Amino acid sequence: MDQLKRQAAARALEEVRDGMQLGLGTGSTAKHFVELLGERVAAGLKVIGVPTSETTRADAARCGVPLTTLDEIDHLDITVDGADEIDPELNLIKGGGGALLREKIVAAASDRMIVIADDTKWVPTLGRFPLPVEVIPFGLGATRRAIEKAFAECGVSGQMTVRKAKDGHVFVTDGGHWIVDAQLGRIVDPASLARALSAIPGVVEHGLFIGLASSAVLAGGEGIRVIERRKPKGD
Repeated sequence: MDQLKRQAAARALEEVRDGMQLGLGTGSTAKHFVELLGERVAAGLKVIGVPTSETTRADAARCGVPLTTLDEIDHLDITVDGADEIDPELNLIKGGGGALLREKIVAAASDRMIVIADDTKWVPTLGRFPLPVEVIPFGLGATRRAIEKAFAECGVSGQMTVRKAKDGHVFVTDGGHWIVDAQLGRIVDPASLARALSAIPGVVEHGLFIGLASSAVLAGGEGIRVIERRKPKGD
């Protein structure tokens, strides 16, 4: 599986050109991309990256990839990131690593987002992977009730749990927030659910990435598949 992730990362690296400004994703697959990018930088490639987490920042620094911030540059050419699930419309569930807020900010600032994954992440309908919802700790009970109401209005339901870190304490994101993971099973209308969750005051962000991915690079036993997002009519 690790080899498949590296193959997907290597294929995405083929899209990188000299002088590009890159968003650097978070997670095991994105880590492969950062490592391979570091090899290209060492060989003379001129790029600069914006990391989506403190973990990725450390990885990029270790690999010699120059870094900047979105305060210092006005756009990104490409963001390369992984995903926990990808559907045929290239909608995503992300946030298994806890970096969904920064990942979404960086993806939205990019001209293109390339998702890299092994082909087990390809699903007909989102929802098998728990949906992360990043929340403010204050008023969590009220926020959870509002999330439950949003779920009901969108025709989904499932158990919600506050994410715990490996040490058993509450997992805290780089932004100082908590994450509620919702096991929904099947999300029929992810766009509607995304809008409903975004309207809740205690919700900082959620793991539904709608319309952000330009293409997906999937590595499997039969090789690499590249799927481009279908453009809406009239686009």
